[in-house]
Amino acid sequence: MGAPVDLFGAASAEGAWTVSEVTRRARAVIEQGMPPLWVRGEITSFKAYRSGHWYFTLRDESAQLRCVMWSRDNRGLPAAPADGLQVFVFGRPTVWDERGEFRLTVVELLSTEAGGLWQLAFEKAKAALAKDGLLDPARKRPLPPFPRRIAVITSPDGAALRDILAVTARRWPVAEILVLPAKVQGDTAEAELCRALAKLARLEGVEVAIVGRGGGAKEDLWSFNSERVARAVGRSPVPVISAVGHETDVTLCDLVADVRAPTPSAAAEAATPDRAELLAILDRLGERLARGLAGRSQRVIDRLERTADRVIGAMTTRLEQHRYRLSALGGRLDALSPLKILERGYAVARDAEGRVLRRVAQLTPDLAFRLRVTDGEVPARIVEGG
Repeated sequence: MGAPVDLFGAASAEGAWTVSEVTRRARAVIEQGMPPLWVRGEITSFKAYRSGHWYFTLRDESAQLRCVMWSRDNRGLPAAPADGLQVFVFGRPTVWDERGEFRLTVVELLSTEAGGLWQLAFEKAKAALAKDGLLDPARKRPLPPFPRRIAVITSPDGAALRDILAVTARRWPVAEILVLPAKVQGDTAEAELCRALAKLARLEGVEVAIVGRGGGAKEDLWSFNSERVARAVGRSPVPVISAVGHETDVTLCDLVADVRAPTPSAAAEAATPDRAELLAILDRLGERLARGLAGRSQRVIDRLERTADRVIGAMTTRLEQHRYRLSALGGRLDALSPLKILERGYAVARDAEGRVLRRVAQLTPDLAFRLRVTDGEVPARIVEGG
């Protein structure tokens, strides 16, 4: 408390106070006599100016109090309060000289609802996203099983990026990591996160994206509860893994993303296969494949052997049948052979041109011909009178 205020020392020579003197003295009396305090009431006549300052009235059943909250004090809040909201405010009572008006300069504002303004803003944005279908589980996309290029949207200086790089290098070192830097808290974080998410549509080969940060207070995580950032996640052309805060923290980005991971390290694990586990699986598959191929090959060999036996048997039978038929035909041909007739004592006469002489008229005197007998031919001639 300062020195006692002299209420009459500033009177003019005429014995009357000026308006400015009165308001200044009133302000001094109030500021010295009333320390900063908490006040509960209902907000009404709320106005937010381009400068960022908030002006509103706090009222109850029987009184009202004019309030101002400068931009430097309200910029950390998630949203402006609405008329009719019951709040607790912490401020300094004072007098506004220009209007001679008693006023409370507010430095803190809390909703009386559970979770305060933060929860109210969260539920409002969540309802808007649900209305547009962004929270529908049916729109969730599966993650690629073996990604070759992964985009990471986070602060380049944070522990989250180091954790993601370490886990990816251990589990799936063939993946290429593209870092899209963005602030993850502060006044510019929302805009930088949206710009980084928009770049995903212009990058070739990116198969999955991780967006997030490490843990922090609710106020530190609020950029990821921005409706604007959540909608940017929903517009991503590739599946998005959201990893914001710790396991107990759930943000709007978590709800809109295709996969929610409790930590950045868990996000890297969700995005990549485990190389060691995959190699073990491949080894087991190789053994199963080798056993399967060996078994199948043996079955094929057995089938081929059985088929070969059947083919050989069929060919043998067929050959025997043909041999019997050939023997029968040979016998028939042999029986019909002229040589067999000759063996029975017959002979065949042929003239010089090889024509068979069948009639006596053909055997003219002095005709030279050849006589075919069973073991060859002999020359002959017709002798008249013989």
